[in-house]
Amino acid sequence: MEPFLEEFGYLALMLGTFFEGETAILVASSLIHQGLFDPGLTIISGFAGSFISDWLYYLAGRLNGKYFINKRPALKARVEPMKSLFRKHQMQILFSYRFLYGFRVIIPLVIGMSDVKPVHFLFFSVTGGLLWASVVTAVGYLVGRFFNIQTTIFEENIVFIVLGFASFGIILGYLLKYFAARNLQQQEPLSDDRII
Repeated sequence: MEPFLEEFGYLALMLGTFFEGETAILVASSLIHQGLFDPGLTIISGFAGSFISDWLYYLAGRLNGKYFINKRPALKARVEPMKSLFRKHQMQILFSYRFLYGFRVIIPLVIGMSDVKPVHFLFFSVTGGLLWASVVTAVGYLVGRFFNIQTTIFEENIVFIVLGFASFGIILGYLLKYFAARNLQQQEPLSDDRII
């Protein structure tokens, strides 16, 4: 495992954060104390994967969001409530959306369909992405150091470790999602038509 991580570790991390997010960066950062990952490069690689993913969906929303969503009925049902929430709490969501598990595709799509210009989204995706990557890397590092996680432990228990990190990310994200949904239910419907 160590030769693979030394050669492809940061690329694997970048691909992992592009497709999933927390689990990849938590796994990588838990091995920082073993010298297999550098803290700064872990943050940058994790950020890069999430940044590319965010911009892919933002541009999909901006260029042809209505068509993109209409082709995906399950996604459309989840986007509609997010539009209302975004209208009411635009600034808060722009700063914190990377931390909201389960909204990774929806929020950049909704932002792309709104009046948020690319230069403004660039600012929020960079600042929010770097903050997210830094916080998650710090958590992973502390867990790895506390439990003294090593590559041999990974090789023997990879499924349990990945499931553990994934469960942590899912629980945290769904708690945030639950409180956001509760907040939305307490809000009156808005008539703002800026989002199509």
